[in-house]
Amino acid sequence: MNGTERKNILPGRTVDIVLKKDQRSGQLTRGIVKDILTNSPSHPHGIKVRLEDGQVGRVKNVHI
Repeated sequence: MNGTERKNILPGRTVDIVLKKDQRSGQLTRGIVKDILTNSPSHPHGIKVRLEDGQVGRVKNVHI
């Protein structure tokens, strides 16, 4: 599922995010959503989330 729409992302869901330091390489980090940080219903670069381990990044893929 696409990570650009807030409705697709729920706390507890597994996602792949791009961390700020990995934006150039595009390396993905997998984790479980703790908090959704973007308030708008969509964002072209992905919704910003905080994972349970504290890492923050923009969602690229949502796993169901």
